Amino acid sequence: MFSEQDYTYMAKAIQLASTPIFSPHPNPRVGCVIVKADRVIGQGFHAYSGGPHAEVNALNNATDSVKGATVYVTLEPCSHHGKTPPCADALINADVKRVVIAMLDPNPVVSGNGVARLKEAGIEVVSGLLLQQSEQLNRGFIKRMKVGMPWVRTKIAMSIDGRTAMANGESQWITGSEARHDVQRLRAQSDAILTGTGTVLADNPRMNVRDIEDCTGKFRQPLRIVIDGQLKSDAKAAIFNQSGESWIATLSDVGAQQFPDNVIVKSYSEKSEHVDLTEVLTDLAANEINEVHVEAGAVLNGVLLAENLIDELVVYMAPTIMGDMARGLFHLPQLNEMKDRLYFTTTDVRCVGNDIRLSFKPNYNPSEILNNCGTQDKCLQE
Repeated sequence: MFSEQDYTYMAKAIQLASTPIFSPHPNPRVGCVIVKADRVIGQGFHAYSGGPHAEVNALNNATDSVKGATVYVTLEPCSHHGKTPPCADALINADVKRVVIAMLDPNPVVSGNGVARLKEAGIEVVSGLLLQQSEQLNRGFIKRMKVGMPWVRTKIAMSIDGRTAMANGESQWITGSEARHDVQRLRAQSDAILTGTGTVLADNPRMNVRDIEDCTGKFRQPLRIVIDGQLKSDAKAAIFNQSGESWIATLSDVGAQQFPDNVIVKSYSEKSEHVDLTEVLTDLAANEINEVHVEAGAVLNGVLLAENLIDELVVYMAPTIMGDMARGLFHLPQLNEMKDRLYFTTTDVRCVGNDIRLSFKPNYNPSEILNNCGTQDKCLQE
């Protein structure tokens, strides 16, 4: 059904979709290529929310008439009025002949409507080309649309003996400058950055995006979230005193008035003596957050892992040793036998400066962890 040229042009569209470093939150990443007589005459990508979509940018950038052309787009053209008019109508009005789509819109309310509108106008439409590659671009958007939860990536920096901080809590810096810059790119690709009050008190981090240039010229700081069940955070902490919005997820909002106006204190249910993280993530998805980037300590990381809330684990391993007394990656119940080990699938390995970046996908049953110690209360309390 697809030719070699189809694969080539769709691969180009996928490359375009990943061009902007910053997420076009809350929208998906989309790229578009317009081809006529085996020649690219237009291309574009969706750069930021509220701006022209990929198809419109490609049409506007066309160097020749697009009448009778083939359009390659990584996501089904929209068929509804949002901040911009429907892209399906733009393609119909441009009188293109054929539209090749990588993936249909995962939103069940609108999925297939764009295709139907194009077909009704007499345009040939085919889909499914480089589907997995296109899905990889928008894992968070797809997950939010299908299950009402964001994609969660947890980033950890460690030594080769698996330590994340010295016994006294000192952790700056384990990795080199190249790895730390790479983390800035991960932050920029996310809609929100999540941490715990322990990290805020120990390191006073800003948890923002720095030293990143983006071709769109639209710099947007991700939302910052602090999990702080007892509202122990200092209102003067750096994470709260900068541009952009922050949330504090707590069990009680007593004392919330001390924080700056750009800080929203939100109360959630209690789960085993800590904030219900599933409830927090569900709330983030309801607020159109697609991807959450986590940089936290062993306790919060342990709860996320045990509750099966981590979709991807990114570990930066530095060629250094920190010793037996230094702190580990996850606070979890004791695992006594080899059969109790937690398993992951390795998805990527690469060098970043003098460090190694490892990406993993968890593939275990979290209930097995909790059964090892009887109750979650005993294992995962703050």
